[in-house]
Amino acid sequence: MNENAENTCGYREAWRLNLRTWKMWMRRCPGYFLSAALSAAGQALAPYATIWLSAQVIGELAGGRDPQRLAFWAALTVSLTAAMSLVNGLLKRWANYAENELSVQKLRPLTDKMASLDYAQTDRQEVQDLYQQVRQNDNWNGWGAYLSVMFFSDFCKAVLQVLGGVGFTLTLFFTDVPAGSPLTALNSPLCMLGVLAAMIAAVLASNACGSRADLILSRQASAVREGNRYFSFFGMMAFDADRAADLRMYRQQESVCRHYMQNHSFTPRSPIARLTRGKRGLLRGLSQSFSALLTCAVYLFVCLKAWAGAFGAGAVTQYVGAASQLFGGISLVLETFGQIRANGAFLRLTFEFLDLPNPMYQGSLTTEKRSDRQYQVEFRDVSFRYPGSDAWALRHVNVSFRVGSRLAVVGPNGSGKTTFIKLLCRLYDPTEGEILLNGIDIRKYRYDDYIALFSVVFQDFRLPSLPLGENVAGTVQYDREKAKRCLADAGFELRPDKLPQGLDTYLYKDMEEGVNLSGGEAQKAAIARALYKDAPFLILDEPTASLDPIAEAEIYEKFNAIAGDRTAVYISHRLSSCKFCDAIAVFDHGAIVQTGTHAALVADETGLYHTLWQAQAQYYTKP
Repeated sequence: MNENAENTCGYREAWRLNLRTWKMWMRRCPGYFLSAALSAAGQALAPYATIWLSAQVIGELAGGRDPQRLAFWAALTVSLTAAMSLVNGLLKRWANYAENELSVQKLRPLTDKMASLDYAQTDRQEVQDLYQQVRQNDNWNGWGAYLSVMFFSDFCKAVLQVLGGVGFTLTLFFTDVPAGSPLTALNSPLCMLGVLAAMIAAVLASNACGSRADLILSRQASAVREGNRYFSFFGMMAFDADRAADLRMYRQQESVCRHYMQNHSFTPRSPIARLTRGKRGLLRGLSQSFSALLTCAVYLFVCLKAWAGAFGAGAVTQYVGAASQLFGGISLVLETFGQIRANGAFLRLTFEFLDLPNPMYQGSLTTEKRSDRQYQVEFRDVSFRYPGSDAWALRHVNVSFRVGSRLAVVGPNGSGKTTFIKLLCRLYDPTEGEILLNGIDIRKYRYDDYIALFSVVFQDFRLPSLPLGENVAGTVQYDREKAKRCLADAGFELRPDKLPQGLDTYLYKDMEEGVNLSGGEAQKAAIARALYKDAPFLILDEPTASLDPIAEAEIYEKFNAIAGDRTAVYISHRLSSCKFCDAIAVFDHGAIVQTGTHAALVADETGLYHTLWQAQAQYYTKP
């Protein structure tokens, strides 16, 4: 996409996207909008009350100087100012509280969308890139949905400030200079229109320069996103515990720093710095200059009319203050409009992500909740290729497994084993063919019901930094005895010296002072999690890769009994598990090239399974 096209958005589209964003946040945090509107009203209108009261006091001082009237106006000014300050303080505190509450949910629209997307969508590089662009825009200058909601307060304040200013300055243009004054020309409608036009022109010019400067900055989004990616990866690598050992062993710190320093997105040599020193800086300077000229024009016009006798000193205070507030409000309106327009392109990108469809059919049939776990699965001429790829990951796969059976899936790397599991769990749908559950295409079942049938330990599983018990149960409230039993069945020892708080011990150190699990311990905890779910299908995708072959064989031997009446599917490069399975499917280049029992496949010396077994057999016998 062309960079300028990406960061250019018309006012109509920008406002449409902005209003849509406000509606989205109103559903999530309605209290923020009420508190922000009331706080903005207090901030916008309170100065006018102060200006009017001050005008009365000064008018009395310049006129009759009646002590009683002065005391009245002084007392009223002090009491109302104090009351307004108190009310505005309370409203501001409420608004700040609501804003903080909203800021906690800053990423919720994005995370909710990512969590609700089909797995096949989240696995696409285009979706990941789009998500990262939205996040980087927010990290840079707050651009996007959260910034949009911050405009609401400014917009309310600006509109009310303009309305109050119009009411307080209207009489300025209709109060005539007395006849005989040398400045009676100020009474001319043309003169008043000219002065008003000059003031409005100064406001428009100031905000046009400011808006143009904002647009110039927003058009650097691509360069800044790239800089943020360099910073997030290379700049933070020193804090990455997973890479710490490699960095030291191979002395790659200097290489990392060199790559980091190659990017100049945030240095004096960056395009943003050059623009700030040049065109953008000039526009910002012009914007401030026009604002200064406007202030001079207001003072000049009001003072000339007062000097000519149109009104007294008190009115000068009122008109100067009100006019300044009025044009400040107009300036804020235009500035907010400009910011909304500049943010429009980033909202477009945000909603491009939030509007991503879920093409996977969700189905309507409810899966049978069978106490006897009588489920039959069949792959019928299934072929699959990943989105954007021309290569077939699976081709013409035909296999079925009966209830309560143990199926082992083996084969070299890249042979299609994990893809087979993803299709079985319906993380993807087949490109060709169909998968049947009890004779019905799985796409016809309700998606949530179908995936509830499976407990899976994926090859690249991750345990969150939560207490061990919550990790096993997958929920805050859980059966502690069941969790302990599942951990014991998986071979996980609850040692007091390792886990001082038992099930309540946090894993890892991201959030709390937790414990780091070894690879083998983490895999046992993941197996315990699969057992706790107690689903009819139990799938293990290389769950013991971090264990030595003897320990793995022992776990599988025990696990065979634990699986009970569940249908179990094992994927492993190590073939020790296959001895306990009823059937074995051997994958190679996306196809099933052999099926049978362990004994039969080992006896077939021409087959791939025999070759794999012979290469590993030495590891399966204890010395």
